[in-house]
Amino acid sequence: MSLAVLKSRALAGMEAPEVNVEVHLANGLPSFTIVGLPDTEVKEARDRVRAAIQNSGFEMPAFRITVNLAPADLPKESGRFDLPIALGILAASRQIPANRLHHYEFAGELSLSGELRPIRGALAMSYAMLRGENRYAFILPQANANEAALAGGTVIHPALSLLQVCAHFSSTDAAATLPRHVAQLAVTRRDYPDFADVKGQTLPKRVLEIAAAGCHSVLLVGPPGAGKTMLASRFPGLLPSMTDAEALEAATVQSITGEFRAEQWKQRPFRAPHHTASGIALVGGGSVPRPGEISLAHHGVLFLDELPEFDRRVLEVLREPMESGHITISRAARQADFPARFQLIAAMNPCPCGYLGHPGGTCHCPMDAIVRYQNRISGPLLDRIDMQIEVGPVEPEVLAAEVDGEPSATILSRVERAYQRQLRRQDKSNQQLTTREIDQFCKLDRASERRLRTSMKHFHWSGRAYHRVLRVARTIADLAGSEAIRNEHISEAIQYRRVLRQG
Repeated sequence: MSLAVLKSRALAGMEAPEVNVEVHLANGLPSFTIVGLPDTEVKEARDRVRAAIQNSGFEMPAFRITVNLAPADLPKESGRFDLPIALGILAASRQIPANRLHHYEFAGELSLSGELRPIRGALAMSYAMLRGENRYAFILPQANANEAALAGGTVIHPALSLLQVCAHFSSTDAAATLPRHVAQLAVTRRDYPDFADVKGQTLPKRVLEIAAAGCHSVLLVGPPGAGKTMLASRFPGLLPSMTDAEALEAATVQSITGEFRAEQWKQRPFRAPHHTASGIALVGGGSVPRPGEISLAHHGVLFLDELPEFDRRVLEVLREPMESGHITISRAARQADFPARFQLIAAMNPCPCGYLGHPGGTCHCPMDAIVRYQNRISGPLLDRIDMQIEVGPVEPEVLAAEVDGEPSATILSRVERAYQRQLRRQDKSNQQLTTREIDQFCKLDRASERRLRTSMKHFHWSGRAYHRVLRVARTIADLAGSEAIRNEHISEAIQYRRVLRQG
């Protein structure tokens, strides 16, 4: 009888490929069929769309309705296709005009009353539209408007209900048309606990300042109650501001999982999964690949407390993304790439009881138990952690003293200056320097080079460890405002490269 074709988008990893929603009405017994590799959520759209159309004051046509989501070999999931399917039925049955539908793309889940509910991946969809050859306006739920507008350049028309979208195409009254949305996001810093509350621990605080300035990874080793978790929880307050590109990448990943919130714009993510997390939870996966914790921490912090308590096979999956900055999830029918440039902050006890090396001498763990415990962290993973330091217990006199620590705001100002120096010099953080860039920006004088070569032979460091020490030294020099890496900078970087005691 009639045919209507509308445009929408699916999600495939970080991409949002275009989908044609084709609605055909034919004579025959009334039926409603959706084809084109839909999953269960998409198939359930039949009941949501039928109720939404009727409760919005329209008539559900008594025809044989066939909805095709093309291309047919692309899996379709979630309720994002509810809105284009409903509009296609109304256009094919001539209840709304179809002459302007081809200028728009649509996405939105419908409630039974016809209201539009938020969807996942709105930012990924609008960003894909921006990169496409043809520029369309985008109609989607009001709750996703700020998120979708972050891509910039895409015309966004938010709506509250199916009826409001139909009025946009049916009414000649300008007041009934959907207005163009402009993102209204305020950049605010999250209120993290202050470093001024941390008593003592001068060395760990210095290491975390260096880590924040150069985006380096850190392993904190110490007995229970030494303050490892306290330090890590305050670390995000030292991180430099995100660039627009970094913020857009991080927000896109969060958008895919439905975790993006407008108040989180330009706030670096901080993820702290429990040690019972699986490998899939950490790196992502599933029959329809979703990003895991390492991708949700993109351009932010991944904090792993009680590191040896994680399953060793789970920790091993971190090795490749720590080097490459991305993760590829392969399944039999699908493959998805997600960014994963996270900053690892890990904490652990030195032995099963936790008190190895404690001044009180309370550890009675046998040496083989200590070795087994520390060997839960493999050598290749440990080699990828830039700085590894001991966090000792705080003396009672220090704990009883008045709080006189340096506030986070003061440390942050130094971190920001050092980070901006890196961006001006190489347009990236020191941690991301390639081997060729290390040769260019991390040149040493003769004394510093001799000191580093001697340490490398003494500690039997790998080439990877050698380059990581140079990156850390470059950050220490940046914090000191020095263009050249001096002997004191390389010496300080070397002392932060401590390995666990393994017999």
